[in-house]
Amino acid sequence: MSLSKRLANFADQLPEAGLSVGELVKQLGREGLLLLCVVLSLPFLLPVSIPGVSTVFGLLILFIGIAETLRIPIWLPSKVAQYTLTRERLSDILKLGANWVQRLEKLARPRMAWLTSTSMARFNGAMLVFGAAMLMMPLAIIPFSNTLPALACIFLAVGMLSKDGLCIMLGCLFNLASALYFGLIFVLGTAVVLKYLGPYLPSWATGFMG
Repeated sequence: MSLSKRLANFADQLPEAGLSVGELVKQLGREGLLLLCVVLSLPFLLPVSIPGVSTVFGLLILFIGIAETLRIPIWLPSKVAQYTLTRERLSDILKLGANWVQRLEKLARPRMAWLTSTSMARFNGAMLVFGAAMLMMPLAIIPFSNTLPALACIFLAVGMLSKDGLCIMLGCLFNLASALYFGLIFVLGTAVVLKYLGPYLPSWATGFMG
């Protein structure tokens, strides 16, 4: 069964009471968790963050990435594990994910095997952690600050799932673009602060920012 069909079936079989994040993770294997990374990254493609969900989703992607990097079962903090998603919200997210994954399935295929080899597994996991960390940075009001790292997480997860080295490479490139973009935001933000608030800041602060 294709990944998109698995997602759609899972959405149809959700209990009426919804699922906690911990229960959701228990029902998914390694492939399911990587697939979940794709699904959880999709809301971040929206121009605004989703209140009460963005942080939980970002943390979950982060912990999946850590598990991939260290090659260990996923561990979740109790607050994240106990967070409950309603049936309606989770179903909508999973069905949206199924539609996107169906499109990606037409493009993703095994290639550039050296990028998906066992020796690269930890590196790919670390790249997923890096993308999730940038995804969680409090810059949601700035255009593309969520979009670039979300695309990185999506391509990395799809690449690991489909053994597609090109997707892995695209994920790494989106991580690089995110880092450069955030660096530019920091430089411009520092310049604005120094220009308008410099005279009112203590000397040690202006020295540190300069």
